[in-house]
Amino acid sequence: MSVLPSGALGDLDPTSDRAVFRQIADQLREAIGRGRFREGEKLPSEAELVEHYGVSRMTVRNSFSILQGEGLVHAEHGKGVFVRPRPPVRRLASDRFARHHREQGRSAFLVEADAAGGRPAVDSLVVKEEKASPEVSARLGAVRRVLVRRRRYLLDGRPVEFAASYLPLDIARGTPIAEADPGPGGIYARLEELGHRLDHFDEEIRARMPSPDEVRTLRLAPGVPVIHLVRTAFDTDGRAVEVCDTVMAADAYVLAYQLPAT
Repeated sequence: MSVLPSGALGDLDPTSDRAVFRQIADQLREAIGRGRFREGEKLPSEAELVEHYGVSRMTVRNSFSILQGEGLVHAEHGKGVFVRPRPPVRRLASDRFARHHREQGRSAFLVEADAAGGRPAVDSLVVKEEKASPEVSARLGAVRRVLVRRRRYLLDGRPVEFAASYLPLDIARGTPIAEADPGPGGIYARLEELGHRLDHFDEEIRARMPSPDEVRTLRLAPGVPVIHLVRTAFDTDGRAVEVCDTVMAADAYVLAYQLPAT
């Protein structure tokens, strides 16, 4: 006997020209939107939906595939299909690089993870010198070589973003910035200690589908896009002192902004 929540799903419309598996996907999507199936909750099983709608298992699987492609649900082998949690990290652009965080020895990601109530971690750290790409060179003022810091960020053990910071060698070489652990407040605190007081940041943001490498690095489910952000940090002399290229799992973040009205 079906154990579907009462009223969670309706009936199929036999007069509709919309395919049956799409009708089922529509009803499941609507039920998720109404909160009948909450974040992390298991959806009705294939058997329950077969019984409820009087359709084949393949029809139900096609419905699940649509929702997975939209990033609304994810499947766990042998357990079922679950509603994907909504973004846990709120990235407040107007505050994340505030100087008072650096003075307290806290990096932007640590501040955001604390606000989300999660456990932050960094892995896959690589620090080395390399030739600057044409784009990075142009953003940093035609430098030829850079110090690059590559790392992946995790929240409660789940990868949520990875980033590469590029800094001119005449600034970063032989400083704590070139160490695996640059110290409290991160590389921005060290830049200011070296006399490069930060003035402003320019950011470019776009959404796109991930590459295969990005899918593996962030362990993305099918249908989940990424947010690609490139940030350039400038000091008070107008010099570009860092370019940070970041790729974020779109289902892990809310990008929040406060903009003046005048």
